[in-house]
Amino acid sequence: MREIKLQAADNSGEFSAFIWEPQGKASAGAIVVIQEIFGVNDSLRETAQNLADQGFIAIAPDLYWRLRPGVNISDKTEAEWKKAIGLMNRFDQQKGVEDLVTTLAAARTLPGCNGNAGTIGYCLGGRLAVMMAARSDSDVNISYYGVGLDELLPEFEEVESPLMLHIAELDEYFPEASRDKLLSGIEENEWVDAFVYPNVQHAFARVDGIHYDTRAATIANGRTAELLAEILD
Repeated sequence: MREIKLQAADNSGEFSAFIWEPQGKASAGAIVVIQEIFGVNDSLRETAQNLADQGFIAIAPDLYWRLRPGVNISDKTEAEWKKAIGLMNRFDQQKGVEDLVTTLAAARTLPGCNGNAGTIGYCLGGRLAVMMAARSDSDVNISYYGVGLDELLPEFEEVESPLMLHIAELDEYFPEASRDKLLSGIEENEWVDAFVYPNVQHAFARVDGIHYDTRAATIANGRTAELLAEILD
């Protein structure tokens, strides 16, 4: 893993982005890995390393840099949850998307990148991945248990590249009525594939997370890997 600095589009400063590179592959697609509310933490870093092991260049920007650079929080204690939620509530999602667009452009020009680039996001990042699908030239976007996606239905109308949604049936942050509204609203959208995973909670694919579910995570990650390989290789 190595760290680079990127200039914010609004010239307000520089932010860090962390890069994991595949071994023994001369040319690879790039994936912008979008953090949960916990920052670019150990779990996200392991996820990025796994993507690199699959043969992709993974790049994870520090989206909290305007609030507090270098956040690395787990989901294990109430104190950490309170800290993470406090950061999320102060986080400017519009600025976050701007930073992601900057990261995506940088990803395409990284040494060894074949020019193809997409996004993958989890929780808060899952929401931002949908926004990137609507607002950027990303080649493919993956959203894991994105929050409040039914509020983004107008954004889905702007999507013109493959977008995959992984949704937890028992997601405590995305109730059934909201899920049904989302699924109904995207039913005719040819760019969007949505999968609902039964009997699992929010963050079922978070590495070492308290709600990690091996079977659901394996199925979801397999679908993700297949789509990323199809579009980015």
